[in-house]
Amino acid sequence: MKLMNDIMTVLKFSIKDLIRRKSFIVSTVILVLAIIIGFNIPNIIKMFNNDVDEKIIISDKDNIYEGTLTELNSMGYDVTITDDSVNEIKEKIKNKEITSGIVIEKQDNTINLTYVVENELFMDSNMELSDILSSLYQAKEVDKLNLTEDEINNIYPEFNFEISSVDDISGNIILAFAVSMILFIAIYFFAYQVSGSITLEKTSKIVETLVTSTSPKNIILGKTIGIGIVGLLQSILLIITGIISAKIFIDPNTLNNFFDLSKINLTFIILIILEFILGYFIYAFIYALIGSTVSKPEEVQSANTPVNILLVISIYSLIFTMQNPHGSINYLSSIIPFSSPFSLPFRYVSGFASTTDIIISILILILTIIIIAYLTIKIYSNAILNYGTKFNLKNIIKIYKQK
Repeated sequence: MKLMNDIMTVLKFSIKDLIRRKSFIVSTVILVLAIIIGFNIPNIIKMFNNDVDEKIIISDKDNIYEGTLTELNSMGYDVTITDDSVNEIKEKIKNKEITSGIVIEKQDNTINLTYVVENELFMDSNMELSDILSSLYQAKEVDKLNLTEDEINNIYPEFNFEISSVDDISGNIILAFAVSMILFIAIYFFAYQVSGSITLEKTSKIVETLVTSTSPKNIILGKTIGIGIVGLLQSILLIITGIISAKIFIDPNTLNNFFDLSKINLTFIILIILEFILGYFIYAFIYALIGSTVSKPEEVQSANTPVNILLVISIYSLIFTMQNPHGSINYLSSIIPFSSPFSLPFRYVSGFASTTDIIISILILILTIIIIAYLTIKIYSNAILNYGTKFNLKNIIKIYKQK
């Protein structure tokens, strides 16, 4: 009972300390706003595009198209047919009379299209017109041949393009990658907080007050669980914000094209929460170990570099997994405890992870957490009051061997 009370005391202290920080409040607000704006980007782009009336001049001085260019207006383009030169069109663009222009010239058996734009970055509409202009010219020439309808259909058959793959995961890749990246960012951000918090308390001697009222083990467990709870709640807030924003700002058909929402079931939600908790704990205890061996707060960042590299390698293993779902890296990355929190959700969503694979991965992760937690608590208990001592691997091994 006393053990739980002590852990709860440290837990509450850690939660209050974190949520009161201005950096945490500001970052949470920024992330929420970023998600809302991010899902609303298509509407923002559409709004700005609607404000611009695109007026195009097409110069066909030699009447190569024989009057057929007027059909472009029925296709939604605001086109004016002239015999202006390139320089004349440039002048009209400068005077804001038009937005762009195309000069058509024929030389031997080649038709040259000169695009005249204000800036080369804004050539999308003109490039789309190139295919239409090509089709218009071909249709005009075919009409002159007086072909039957069947002969014309043979020249212009209708092409249907479909994709058939062995692995039906096209609708899951974006969903899996998005979930894994959210897990990666959340786990890194909050696990990293543990290292800085422990080092700060150790160097500011706040820890002396904590040690007099409870054991080092309770401090580590309470602090790690407390920061983890805040991390989990913030992640849930961001995910809920993302779901609501997607429902409000994105067309349902577009959303279904990018995400296979059928995979978001109770099992998937439980797996994601479990992987966040376990992934957070494994890295939180590693960062706690690093924090307990650092003598100055400014040394935390450099001391954490090896762990940061391990995190980067883990997320890269997910990318390799996405490129080759059947490869051995796919399976190994979902079993290795340092990468499994990010890779296992992808394997599940993609349909490659069996129930046995999931159980094995989670058991290995839990066992690894227990081992690292035991090592961290033992090192922390011996290093907590050594303010000026710098710990290296030799010192850590020596402390670990002590009874």
